[in-house]
Amino acid sequence: MQNLQRWIVRKEPRWKQLEALLGRVEKQGLKSLKAEEIRTLASLYRSVSADLARARTNQVGQTLIQTLQGLTSRSYSQIYQGSQRQEWRSVLEFYRWGFPAVVRQTIGYVALATAMFIVSGLIAWWFSWQDPAFLSLAVPEELIVKVRDRGELWMGSIVGSEPLASSGITINNLAVSFRVVAGGFSLGIFTAIALIFNGIMLGAIGALVGQNNLAYPFWAFVCPHGSLELPAIFLAGAAGFLLAKALLLPGRYRRVDALKIYGTQAAQLVYGIVPMLIIAGTIEGFFSPSPVIPAPLKYLTGAGLFGLLVMYCCRQKPTHS
Repeated sequence: MQNLQRWIVRKEPRWKQLEALLGRVEKQGLKSLKAEEIRTLASLYRSVSADLARARTNQVGQTLIQTLQGLTSRSYSQIYQGSQRQEWRSVLEFYRWGFPAVVRQTIGYVALATAMFIVSGLIAWWFSWQDPAFLSLAVPEELIVKVRDRGELWMGSIVGSEPLASSGITINNLAVSFRVVAGGFSLGIFTAIALIFNGIMLGAIGALVGQNNLAYPFWAFVCPHGSLELPAIFLAGAAGFLLAKALLLPGRYRRVDALKIYGTQAAQLVYGIVPMLIIAGTIEGFFSPSPVIPAPLKYLTGAGLFGLLVMYCCRQKPTHS
């Protein structure tokens, strides 16, 4: 009994210290503690957990056991659940302010990727109007037959299988974007090829539907989801070019350090485009091909989404004096 009393007297200051730290955390949050105090909190939690096990083994009294049980439960809640809440807050903070900031920081790379896509698309569009042979090289033959000979577009096949189509579209778009990003490790060659190839494809298809008086419904289909999908591809291109820069032009950094710096920016761009592609895939599967939604509304939706995206990327975190 005397040994237990001495044990209680020796341990009680640590229990009180843990109680005091928990009181601060519960009132002001985990971020109110300094790094050293957080480590102390974790250490005290482990110590009190061991004390609780000993108290139960030696049956020191129900009151003390309940006290120690309360301390361990409160500690667990603050250390583990509190850190999870902090992680979620960090994720929300990134999408609220971090992603727009990294887009602005890398705007030159975004502009380069966008220019490659648009210029190649315009060139393909012009050549497709001038030379049918070029069109047959850029666009699959079955697509040409459907549009030119039957006067039909192909997206009607989505109607009736929207959930399956939406998930398939999203997976495909994610795969395309990740390939564009990974192309950065080829010194940016495959990133550039992917952007140019997709630009040529869209430009040639644009010429095909224009030649057959189907441009208005075609672009009405593209506009709603394209307002997010295409910028996401351009951002993926920027991420690929950042990786290429780290390998080709590390500047004053060692290549390994440049990869860490530019690779972090590239990863942040990837984190940002994933939700964009999921939303775009949902729109493309359910909204864009719907025959009951009028074309003007589709154009307005696309313009509105693009406008919101630009406004979002221009957001700057307010500075507090």
